[in-house]
Amino acid sequence: MSTAPSTHKFVVYAPDMTDPDAFQRRLSVRPSHVARADGLVNSGLIRVGGAMLTPESIASPTAEKKMIGSVIIFEADSIETVRKAIESDIYYTGNVWDKEKLVILPFVTAHL
Repeated sequence: MSTAPSTHKFVVYAPDMTDPDAFQRRLSVRPSHVARADGLVNSGLIRVGGAMLTPESIASPTAEKKMIGSVIIFEADSIETVRKAIESDIYYTGNVWDKEKLVILPFVTAHL
């Protein structure tokens, strides 16, 4: 009898760099990032993800949405699998995400 390999959930907190060109770097590679992320969603590796916004981004319905990083929930066999996926992302290799502040942690969902 075969058993499926066990998987775990991981949360990734990936703030953007804060230099003056960081936001433009994000926008310039965003199509490639989104296309790759779509593939990882379809494979089941990414469960949910999106951009973090500044608090001012939600101050009014017409406020500019200023992206300042990413949060992603992965489901994988190991933290190394998640790290490999993150480190091969264009936001990582293209210096959009702040590598010094990026955090990957195991995550468990609450049954509410």
